[in-house]
Amino acid sequence: MTDFLVIAGCFLLLTPLLAIHRVTDFMIFCIFVMSFDLMYGYMGRLSFGHMLFLGTGAYGSGLFIKYVTGNPFLAIFMGIFAAGLLGMLLGTVAVRATGACFSLINLAFNQIGFFLVLSPLRGITRGEDGFGVRVSSFGFLNFANPTFKFCFVLLCLLLVFYILKRLTTSPYGILIRSIKEDETRVRFLGYNTFFYKWLTFVIAGCVGGLAGTLTALNYNFVNPNSMDVHSNVGVVFASLIGGAGNLYGALVGGVAYMLISNFLPIYIHRWEMFLGFSLLIIVFKFRRGIWGNIQDIWEYIQKRKGGRRPVEEEVAKK
Repeated sequence: MTDFLVIAGCFLLLTPLLAIHRVTDFMIFCIFVMSFDLMYGYMGRLSFGHMLFLGTGAYGSGLFIKYVTGNPFLAIFMGIFAAGLLGMLLGTVAVRATGACFSLINLAFNQIGFFLVLSPLRGITRGEDGFGVRVSSFGFLNFANPTFKFCFVLLCLLLVFYILKRLTTSPYGILIRSIKEDETRVRFLGYNTFFYKWLTFVIAGCVGGLAGTLTALNYNFVNPNSMDVHSNVGVVFASLIGGAGNLYGALVGGVAYMLISNFLPIYIHRWEMFLGFSLLIIVFKFRRGIWGNIQDIWEYIQKRKGGRRPVEEEVAKK
């Protein structure tokens, strides 16, 4: 419970500093980073096409609202369902690959999806022009109200954090981390590693689809930018800067990246160069990211408080 209060409190503290709709955007991106980190940080599969699921969620919910009904909750369900179904289909192919092949297969799928909404399905998606999204309101459940939208997205973020935390600390979470370390040994122990990789791929797709539906509702607009392959750089960078393989790191990295990408261009014209240098520093000096290094410092302080230095403690153990 303390974790949820701290997370909620941190985002609430951002509202006096930033516009409430911008903080809502930060939280949606953090949900997306957590979905990516489940696949990369925990299972060890780097995808360059994760934006496909965000775009599928956005288009799935947006088209449902445009052509079926303006009920926002049914639209959210349809967006998640569409992303999950796509994950089920593509996962049967993608998870058979490893390393660069896995990354590039997902990139190819993402590029195909981007092309489909941009050109062949232009009559439905309106191509690069996109289309507006208007949802119905039910009393105080009004997505046109920025405060309600903020509270709803915050609730979704806490729910996603809770579910993923339970999953990653369960035997299932131990298993997917074991697959990351040595899949051959896990398979030798009798586990069907293909199924667990496929299941993780689907779960990550569903959470990414949720981020897409919330993006559509937050902007009241859907266009191909929600599926742009170049935007995959942002979620990869956020996962690395926060610390891959840790949900807290995903939140820290998501907020840090959004702050950099939203405010740094105001002062630095070539702000992407700053991101490049930052990534090099992280890779060579701070491989565990912001949150991982905070944990290291905290553990060091705790050891010093115990009366022994870390080296002396190791000698004492021997």
